[in-house]
Amino acid sequence: MTTMKTPTLLTIVTFLIFACSALGQTPVLDALRQKAEQGDADAQAKLGRLYAKFDADPAVKRDDTEALKWLRKSAEQGNAKGQNNLGNMYLSGQGVDKNEIEALKWYKLAAAQDNPAAMWNIGDMYAAGKCNLPKDDKSAKEWYQKAFAGFKKLADQGDATGQYNLGAMYAGGWGVSKSPSTAAKWYRKAADQGIADAQAELGYMYATGQGVSKNQSEAIKWARKAADQGLASAQFNLAGVYATGRGVPKDLTEAAKWVRKAADQGLEVAQINLGWLYIDGNGVPKDAATGASWWLKAANQGNAKAQFLLGRMYFNGRIAEQDKVKAKFWLAKSAAQGNKQAAELLKSL
Repeated sequence: MTTMKTPTLLTIVTFLIFACSALGQTPVLDALRQKAEQGDADAQAKLGRLYAKFDADPAVKRDDTEALKWLRKSAEQGNAKGQNNLGNMYLSGQGVDKNEIEALKWYKLAAAQDNPAAMWNIGDMYAAGKCNLPKDDKSAKEWYQKAFAGFKKLADQGDATGQYNLGAMYAGGWGVSKSPSTAAKWYRKAADQGIADAQAELGYMYATGQGVSKNQSEAIKWARKAADQGLASAQFNLAGVYATGRGVPKDLTEAAKWVRKAADQGLEVAQINLGWLYIDGNGVPKDAATGASWWLKAANQGNAKAQFLLGRMYFNGRIAEQDKVKAKFWLAKSAAQGNKQAAELLKSL
């Protein structure tokens, strides 16, 4: 069972503060691809999640086109996991034009098959009033409770992803009374089974003292386990540990190494920070052009902050040659997403 809700629930600890084929070649991955190509819907869903980076695997590079292809194949065969994750792609606009109505369609199909992750997503839709649904806290609560029951059943059976999601529901108070200590208990069960998201969450809880006694050594241990599995957010958090020297000797070179790993996986906040590292020469050779290229990667993913940074860069000509046309282009994109700094600077053009 691999029905994690969505990685967007994972809390990213932003300690870090700075002004080949996508699918690797391993026997396990080769066998998974072979099954997917033979029409196995579960394998197709798993392969799609790997390409989308919904599941951590250092041997797989993010490829939204491939993710969408395999999730669609799985979903169209009626696979609930494929349907739910295809809904996630449409909801976030990952690899496809954002379409909340299409997302809801796939969530409903998955929920009709008792997929608890899809039930949670529908609860979120009612809670926020998205997908043409009315904002309805009562309906949201009902869907959250259905999701909780589904995850509880899986967790009690020893299913690791069910344990992780049950921990997340206790952590956020979705469908159940909020309980950080109970969340930590279920995160640990999932973490002990190797679920990278649970390891990262458990590390965060130790770092902040939520549900467990604050313990930086334990926080680093669990963050490293998740980072070593290829979870981009954990890699970024581990970079923050080295950048600030919390529990380890301060080491900007090591920090840059982990930021790069996360950035290579498409984590936008890591790409922005890696850009700053190159521009300032922290942990890497000073190279403004390379720094700007990482901002561009984040901007092309639609990140408003990165778009603003590019626009300002071209506006003032301090990092790159001044170019008012490019400045206007990126500032307009950022402003359209609500970035007030971009909107204010845009008035000067």
